Amino acid sequence: MAYIVSTINLKGGVGKTTITAALAEVMAAEHGKRVLLVDLDPQTNLTIYMIGEAQWKDLNDSDRTLATLFRDAVEPGPAGSRFDIDAALQRDVSPVRTVTQVDLLASSLDLIDLQDRLLVPSRDLVHNPVELLARQLEKIAGGYDYILVDCPPNLSVLTLNGLRISHGYIIPAVPDFMSTYGIPQVRARITKFAAGVGVDIPTIGLVISKYRSEVTLHQQMADYLQRSGQGAGLHVFESRIPESGDIAAAAEFNDWGTLRQRYGYKGQYDALAALTVEFMSVVEGMAARDRAAGPGIGITDHTDAVTDRVAGSHRWDPTT
Repeated sequence: MAYIVSTINLKGGVGKTTITAALAEVMAAEHGKRVLLVDLDPQTNLTIYMIGEAQWKDLNDSDRTLATLFRDAVEPGPAGSRFDIDAALQRDVSPVRTVTQVDLLASSLDLIDLQDRLLVPSRDLVHNPVELLARQLEKIAGGYDYILVDCPPNLSVLTLNGLRISHGYIIPAVPDFMSTYGIPQVRARITKFAAGVGVDIPTIGLVISKYRSEVTLHQQMADYLQRSGQGAGLHVFESRIPESGDIAAAAEFNDWGTLRQRYGYKGQYDALAALTVEFMSVVEGMAARDRAAGPGIGITDHTDAVTDRVAGSHRWDPTT
């Protein structure tokens, strides 16, 4: 069974894409996991991060990005779906030579327009627009240990597609006021959405990113988040990802020899590796507790619940 986790924050520039990519690469290289990356962010940062601009352009020009999936919903063709998930799936995409088993479903700038069009009621929309991704991923999810979904910095229909299939989500945040502002509201909105679709989508944890240990504000805010998270039912990961020029440079699409070369030799990679271990422990611990608790909508049976709901879906009525 694949554990499906979304990455989200309404504030940009918090290291969301870097953390998503690093988790995938470390899980694959150091822990032998098969990982699928799903880039739902129209900015396409994760896609460029993994395959470079030239390959992305080729995919975009040949309708092999997720934009085609959502375009099928608003512009249904006479011959049926144009999206072919097998053709869209890019295998072994990491530019790090020692990393295999990381695959990608690429994003597109065209999603900027499509996410707005999906909100307009239309009789052409056969399926609920927040279930479009679920209907495709159920075809391939069994081939992975983890599926990581990079969501846009908003709660658009694209983000809801990612959350709809997710067992939970992580929130990367810089330890300052602006990056953490609104997190309770985001969690409340996701809880309401989860209740509406009949599944549990818990917060797996908050990741402190771009941390500067020499900055008093960062120290105080990070410690405050650790303390307050306990009372709010929000796990805050112990591993703090440092602010680093090396980590920022990792976003460049280069021929990297090792993960340490990509992310940094001076503790940067070690922090990401420690986060990965902690992340897997939390996710798999949640799954174990759900199994012990018996029947319900928990992390272990969430995928079956989504599949059953999708399989039983009827034509979506935009007037309801």
